[in-house]
Amino acid sequence: MSPSTTPPAPSPRLSRLTRPDGSAVRVLVVDDEPVLADLLRMALRYEGWDVRTAGTGQAALHQIREFGPDVVVLDVMLPDLDGLSVLHRLRGQGDDVPVLFLTAKDAVEDRIAGLTAGGDDYVTKPFSLEEVIARLRGLVRRTHAVVAAAPDPRLVVGPLVLDEDSREVWRDGDAVELTATEFELLRFLMRNPRRVLSKAQILDRVWRYDFGGQANIVELYISYLRKKIDAGREPMIHTMRGAGYVLKPPP
Repeated sequence: MSPSTTPPAPSPRLSRLTRPDGSAVRVLVVDDEPVLADLLRMALRYEGWDVRTAGTGQAALHQIREFGPDVVVLDVMLPDLDGLSVLHRLRGQGDDVPVLFLTAKDAVEDRIAGLTAGGDDYVTKPFSLEEVIARLRGLVRRTHAVVAAAPDPRLVVGPLVLDEDSREVWRDGDAVELTATEFELLRFLMRNPRRVLSKAQILDRVWRYDFGGQANIVELYISYLRKKIDAGREPMIHTMRGAGYVLKPPP
């Protein structure tokens, strides 16, 4: 099942959560559906968190030992150990890392069993990415393992600066006028510098469409951005053939 792509109601930008030492909150996403796991990974990285994924229960246990996550997103249905077995092993070892279960909408018994076994919260599939993020923020706050930092409204990638509060953009000190959609696309690219973003990921995050027949929208708006950001300058927006797009500082 895929997460819901219904746009959320507008909300104020939230303060970024970090560990007390200033490092990124660590999240482990455990799900055997690669597309769903990838969407969650991208959404949580957009929050500034350090995210790893695992597709099996055994891989999850290994990652928890090696990675030391602050919170775990754990699917109940896994190909080897199910989510409840993973949780039982963690709690049996004295590991009290907060766990957010992903369950089927009609699996009431799974939700009850998960909470009884020591799970901290659950969401049902299909879910919205925003709901998962909100619940995870609540879990990590309750552990007192994180602190809320006042968000810096500026994103900076080389000579490119974007102010999320004023919605202004500059390159080399020159103001760049963008439409609302161009601004959201650039913000997503700047939130993920040097990272190749597929058309499907861009559609889901900027337009919130399911991928299928809409790739031309991404291509069109990338061309608009290039004309405003890169025209007459060293290019910062690059096409990775067959993979997607990446924003990086000029050499």
